[in-house]
Amino acid sequence: MRSVYRLLLVSVFGLPLGTARAQSTMAPAAHVTFFDSGAVAAAFAKGRPLLEVAAYKILTSRREAPGRVEVHTRDTDVIYVLQGHAVFVTGGTAKELHTVTHDELRGSGIEGGETHHLRAGDVIVVPNGIPHWFKSVDGPFLYFTVKVTNRGI
Repeated sequence: MRSVYRLLLVSVFGLPLGTARAQSTMAPAAHVTFFDSGAVAAAFAKGRPLLEVAAYKILTSRREAPGRVEVHTRDTDVIYVLQGHAVFVTGGTAKELHTVTHDELRGSGIEGGETHHLRAGDVIVVPNGIPHWFKSVDGPFLYFTVKVTNRGI
């Protein structure tokens, strides 16, 4: 399981950060953050964030049931599935969409869209502005979500 976490962190952060360092040798060294397996397990048990900074968030997510349609106006979601199965719909037209915060919209369903069957080991990237929905979940469904924030840079 540790190798899965390392793969996720290297895949999501290693390549983009390596590119950023190559482009700007004047930038200060990044702060390294480590979470041992106990901290990760505790975060999954409670479904709480591992790390939240201005540019991104790392969430440990646990679902036992379907959710509401989500549309993030600034965040791109990178989802890595650890356990379980879910039917995940992306795109299409969100039904009964309403604002819950200045960057977040929720709805009751999606008309049209593309259906994905998410299982352990799968990765899906949902750009900001795209409706997405966990239509059904065979729980427990465990996944990391890395939310990359578009701050208009």
